[in-house]
Amino acid sequence: MSYARVVRPAIDRVYVGARWAARPRMEAFYAERGCDLGAENSFFSGVLARPIPADALADGLVYTSGSMDAELKQGVVVRDDAGAWHLTELGRELASFAQRATGEAAEEKWAMLPGLLPGLTIVPRLAELVSRVLAHGQASGGPAFHAMSPPYEPDDASPALLLVTRLGSLRHHRADAHRAAWRAAGLTADGIRELPEGPERAAIEADTDRRDEPAYAALTEAERWELLAGLAALPN
Repeated sequence: MSYARVVRPAIDRVYVGARWAARPRMEAFYAERGCDLGAENSFFSGVLARPIPADALADGLVYTSGSMDAELKQGVVVRDDAGAWHLTELGRELASFAQRATGEAAEEKWAMLPGLLPGLTIVPRLAELVSRVLAHGQASGGPAFHAMSPPYEPDDASPALLLVTRLGSLRHHRADAHRAAWRAAGLTADGIRELPEGPERAAIEADTDRRDEPAYAALTEAERWELLAGLAALPN
């Protein structure tokens, strides 16, 4: 089994855990401004750095309705003549808060570990390792990954904010790989959702691994296991 497949659940567990921990404070902030959580909230690590091209956003939303009507109506984003999506002033305020809230929630959660267990002390090292993977992944990533990486990182970012932001961007490397794999197999988004376990799905997952694996070539074997072990040690 490829390292890319082994490490992905650890990446998802840490990132999604931080996002869910931050959700109540994000919902309260949004409600004060009369808005709902939208694409800017999910894609803050990229959209705070640059406009999102139409094809990249379409890929990022391929498993949903793909509609940006709510974000447009609420004045969170605008679309330029080339089809790229830009944050408005309100959108930047919301996305910036989402990023800060996610980092704060992660830091609070990781600081709760007993002193003998790794917690915040390992976060700077994990953030550095993920940064190297992101940089190396530029050669193999697809549209959504390139929209999300390099991620936006405030000058005063804490190590926890850096790690969750970088993990948020890294998740799109495998997401692009998976979309490329099921498209190469002649499937649609509905088709891959409905595809049962069996040889065809196994072949798509193996192709996903092959396309995702090159990003991790930035790390030595020891560093790969250091990253996996460190992420596994963080509570979610």
